[in-house]
Amino acid sequence: MLYWLAEQLSPHYSGFNVFSYLTLRAILAVASSLLISLMIGPGMIRWLSRYQVGQQVRDDGPQTHLKKAGTPTMGGTLIIVSIVIATLLWADLSNRYVWIATGVLLLCGLVGFYDDYLKLVVKNSKGLAARWKYLWLSVAGLGAAMALWFTATTPAETTFIVPFFKDFAVQLNVFSYVALTYLMIVGMSNAVNLTDGLDGLAIMPAVMVAVGLGIFAWASGNAIYAPYLGIPAVPGAGEVAIFCGAISGAGLGFLWFNTYPAQVFMGDVGALALGGALGAVAVIVRQEVVVLLMGGIFVLETASVILQVASFKLTGKRIFRMAPIHHHFELKGWAEPKVIVRFWIISLLLVLAGLATLKVR
Repeated sequence: MLYWLAEQLSPHYSGFNVFSYLTLRAILAVASSLLISLMIGPGMIRWLSRYQVGQQVRDDGPQTHLKKAGTPTMGGTLIIVSIVIATLLWADLSNRYVWIATGVLLLCGLVGFYDDYLKLVVKNSKGLAARWKYLWLSVAGLGAAMALWFTATTPAETTFIVPFFKDFAVQLNVFSYVALTYLMIVGMSNAVNLTDGLDGLAIMPAVMVAVGLGIFAWASGNAIYAPYLGIPAVPGAGEVAIFCGAISGAGLGFLWFNTYPAQVFMGDVGALALGGALGAVAVIVRQEVVVLLMGGIFVLETASVILQVASFKLTGKRIFRMAPIHHHFELKGWAEPKVIVRFWIISLLLVLAGLATLKVR
C-alpha cells in the first residue's frame, strides 16, 4: 500500500523513487513487522490469558516443562498478522509470488489455528484429526504448486537445481513439479511444528532461514546477479524478499515475548504457517535443496521422530531418550536455555553454509 502510494507520488517528487529499491523496502518490512509485533504483542498475550488459552504439557516429558502449563498459546497469530500487514505495506501487490506465499502462510496458519482452537478452547486433547490436518495442508501445497506451474513464464521457474553442480539442471514436468512443491510446503510446515517445543527454539532458526531465502530471492530476481552467481533468474522473485523481511521482523518481535521463560507460545497456528511459507519461498526461488541445508535443525528434528518411531516399531527399542531430539538433550541433563542457544548456533552456521553455495557452483 505504501509502495503503491510512493509509485503514485514519484512522478511529482523524485525523492519517492527511493522506495523502488528492494533492499530498502525489505529493511522497512523487517522494521514494520517488528514494530507491529511489539505493539500488539502485550495486548494479545493479555487476551489469551483472559480466555485461558493456555499450553497443555505432556506429563511424560521433561519435568521442567510442567511449570509451563497454562502459558498463553496461539501466539503465532501475532506473527501472521505482523507478516501480512508489513507485506501489504511494502510489497508490490501486483506480484503473483507475493500473493502465493501469503496465501500459503494464511491457509497453513488457519489449519493450525483450528487445531489449537480444538485443543485449547474446546478442550479436545486430540485436536484436529491428522487426516483432516494433512488434507488441508495438502490443499495449501497443491494449490500453490498449481498456481506456480500454470503462471510460470520461463523455464527457470520450473527447473530443479542442485548447489555445487553448476551445470546440473533438470527441467521438471507438471507431476514432478507439483510433487516437489507439495513435499516442500507440507514437509516444512510439519518440520517447524515438530521443532517448536522449547522457548524460542523454532522461531530463531525460522528467522535465520527467512533472511537466507530473502537474499536468494533478491539475487534470483536480479537479471545481472543471478547469472553471475549461477542461480536461476526468476523474474519477479525479488519481491519475495519483502515477504521474507516481514517474516524476519515478525519472528524477532515474537521472540521478544517467546524467549526463555516464554510469556507466550506460537502454537500450531504459527509453526505450520511459518514452515509452509518458508517451503513456498524455497520453491519460488528454486532453492529446495539449499533450504534443507539452511533449515537443517528442522530436518534433524523431523528425522529424529521418524527414526524413533521406526526403531521402536521394528526393534522395540528407542534410539533417543525422547523425540524430537531437543527433548533427548534435556533428559540428558542439558538446561533448556543451553539446548536452545546451541541449536541457534548450529542453525546460524547452516544458514551461512547455504549462503556460501551462492559462489560454490
